[in-house]
Amino acid sequence: MAQAPGEISREKLARFAGALYLLQMALGIFGESVVRGSLIVSGDATRTAANILASEGLFRAGIATDIATYLAVLALVWALYVLLRPVNRGLALLALLFRSIELAVQLGATVFSLVALRYLTDVNGPSSFGRAELDGLARFAIGAQGSGLKLGFVLTGLGSAVFAYVFLQSRYVPKLLAGWGIFASLLLAAYAIVDIVYPPLVAAWFLWMIPMFFYEVGLGLWLLLKGADFGAGRASAA
Repeated sequence: MAQAPGEISREKLARFAGALYLLQMALGIFGESVVRGSLIVSGDATRTAANILASEGLFRAGIATDIATYLAVLALVWALYVLLRPVNRGLALLALLFRSIELAVQLGATVFSLVALRYLTDVNGPSSFGRAELDGLARFAIGAQGSGLKLGFVLTGLGSAVFAYVFLQSRYVPKLLAGWGIFASLLLAAYAIVDIVYPPLVAAWFLWMIPMFFYEVGLGLWLLLKGADFGAGRASAA
């Protein structure tokens, strides 16, 4: 297929998508492990508030990192759609819609971190609330953001599964990698749904995330270092 003037080549687009997979994963790990993992104490609003006030700059950096993550994912989703559109336009569009709604949900949930910070730092806040009440409200807002992220994971898993299925059709990447992506993505969606319906079943939430981590890092490295096998894709189409 002839490349239009000014259009990015598919080879560069594949490597761009690979770099974005790794970038969004690195940003996500920083926000979750370094920021929230070090500041938020489960079940203890007072200690959480004290940690945030003592490291307000880190907490604000975490918010900025979350926004940067979603922007990286937005660019990634666009790149995947353009890359896979020639293989299956309908399914690529469906995946694009799933992931776009996911981003809207999760980006909207980020405002709760700003609300929490407002409760903790606004000296002109509600005078009817004491320090303990404000700490509790801030912790509640942070929890609300977490709920928004988990809701977004349903759409993340579904959209990623559809993209992985189109990768399987395309033969741009190894079938084993694409097949693992379908499994890992559906597992993530299942985790998020079960967490809504019956949370005690998903207490060890990180175990549900590990397959998705290996898929996204593996696919990112493959696309970045090796690109996509467009020759196999053309042979498959023929």
